[in-house]
Amino acid sequence: MLLVHWSVDCGFCAAIGKELALLEDAFTKQKVQLVLFSHGEADANQEQAKRQVKQLRLKSPMLLAKDGSEALEAFNDFGTPAAYLLDEQGRVAHPLVLGSDQVLSLARQLAAGTERKRLPGERPLAESRIERRGLKAGTPAPGFRLPDLSGRTVSLEEYRGRKLLLVFTDPHCEPCDQIAPELARLHRKHQTNGLALVMVSRGDAEENRKKARQKGFDFPVVLQKKWELSKQYGIFATPVAFLIDEEGVIARDVATGAEAILELVSNQRGGMNHVGT
Repeated sequence: MLLVHWSVDCGFCAAIGKELALLEDAFTKQKVQLVLFSHGEADANQEQAKRQVKQLRLKSPMLLAKDGSEALEAFNDFGTPAAYLLDEQGRVAHPLVLGSDQVLSLARQLAAGTERKRLPGERPLAESRIERRGLKAGTPAPGFRLPDLSGRTVSLEEYRGRKLLLVFTDPHCEPCDQIAPELARLHRKHQTNGLALVMVSRGDAEENRKKARQKGFDFPVVLQKKWELSKQYGIFATPVAFLIDEEGVIARDVATGAEAILELVSNQRGGMNHVGT
């Protein structure tokens, strides 16, 4: 089952809805069931949902939470759209994907039958011992030595004595693009008052350099191979951030999503006012 966290008020959801509808026949051939999960004010949301499903020509079911404040715990603090792939026993078979690009990429793989099958004896993600909810406050931050976009090696150790906002991102993550201007502004505002910022990205170096130029990043952007550093920090979503204190210890639980990341910084003392002010 491809379970997609959805909102009838989300423009990104509507934008990918038509392609999801076009993939439904292929999903059926691959024995994949698409299910949309939404929440909000029940009556109004139900009418909107009916209209949207009809407009997008979706045949797949849309589930509505009973209570306006209710949301699946697995999708807490994540925006829309986001999705999990569940296996026949309802276990997570693919890590959470966030944003329209990543959700569509996974959907296309499933429709084409190219999503990787588990090997015999391989445990599903639900049974994995790998931490996937992020390291907790009070945990020593895992060290790293990674190349930045100019080839210089950046390490955690060089930020000892300063607070560090370590942001995990991806060049194909739309929520990451949305927070990018705020991160650039945050760095300019706080770089002289003891708060440093380092972005951890992945993928093609030139693509990341182009993104950094477009967004006006003048803080280090380092590249991890696949999910090597994300794995050490125990979370595979983007955008997420960890606030690391002067002693190299994680100061707050992981912040997931743009709003939580900005709040993580705005709540700090020492003259760090809200980024948008």
